[in-house]
Amino acid sequence: MQEKLEKIIARASEIESLLASPEVYSDPSAYAALMREKRSLEPVTSADAKLRDAGERIAAAKELMADKELRELAEEELAQAEQDFEDAKAALDEALNPKDPDGQKSVIVEIRSGVGGGEAALFAADLFRMYSMYAEKKGFGVEIMNVNETELGGYRELTFLVEGDGAFARFKYESGIHRVQRVPETESSGRIHTSAVTVAVLPEATEVELEINPGDLMIDTFRSGGAGGQHVNKTESAIRITHIPTGVVVECQDERSQHKNKDKAMKVLRSRLLEAEKEKAEAERAGERREQVGSGDRSGRIRTYNFPQGRVTDHRIGLTLHKIEQMMNGDLDELIEALIREGNK
Repeated sequence: MQEKLEKIIARASEIESLLASPEVYSDPSAYAALMREKRSLEPVTSADAKLRDAGERIAAAKELMADKELRELAEEELAQAEQDFEDAKAALDEALNPKDPDGQKSVIVEIRSGVGGGEAALFAADLFRMYSMYAEKKGFGVEIMNVNETELGGYRELTFLVEGDGAFARFKYESGIHRVQRVPETESSGRIHTSAVTVAVLPEATEVELEINPGDLMIDTFRSGGAGGQHVNKTESAIRITHIPTGVVVECQDERSQHKNKDKAMKVLRSRLLEAEKEKAEAERAGERREQVGSGDRSGRIRTYNFPQGRVTDHRIGLTLHKIEQMMNGDLDELIEALIREGNK
């Protein structure tokens, strides 16, 4: 493992030098290829950097322990540094020896409003914004596949692609019911409402992994439309694909081009069918659907966002964080890394 780590660190350093060279910078395709490779190495380089930093903090805290006046402070710092060291060590182990074969894939995320009507749809939009900001922080690309908007700017449903090496590993624990407790803007009495949004997360499937018989598909075209005239198109560019053997239906109307909409719809369809195949195989082997962190499956409530109290609670691991504003702005690392640690146990 040490040899593998040293090779990755050396390659990452080499890529940094290459990206700084005028020859590479002036060649868009070469620059893009190196950036993709750099992002693929970041889980290792980031974990290694955190591990080294925690090690240095541990050493410094132990030195301060000799000072009676600073001993209490040093003990607190030592405890935190040791926890950070263990977290970084686990992250590095996962990055070097991923346990999930889908972990390095891009991911398709589907968000649907549930109980709560318009307020649930608004929270669905908030979740999409949260995920988009988190994806940007991690260097992933985000592409909307399909969207069904409401008059108030919420989403009845939204499907989007998070593209980049390792995206599925960061997003896979988001499947399930997300509950929100807050006072809607339209609520004059200040009463707290509870709404729910469902999230499904699928690793992006490739054509190699799943071959679809064109004869099994029924493809319909229709005019795209949206609330308030958004995305209205006079031509029939929107696509609806039905997989006849399974009854799975996928729509895409985000693009003006029928061809682009069809490509996006096929990506979603392929990923849904591959996920269904995996779940069927796992059910046959274990008599239950794929395990989520802790207990329950994707049909269960996994998280509560309580805005009046400023907290987010993940019920699977019993973790509560009192920083809801930061989290809604994409600061999800603390929560996601805790889920990954629990999932690796």
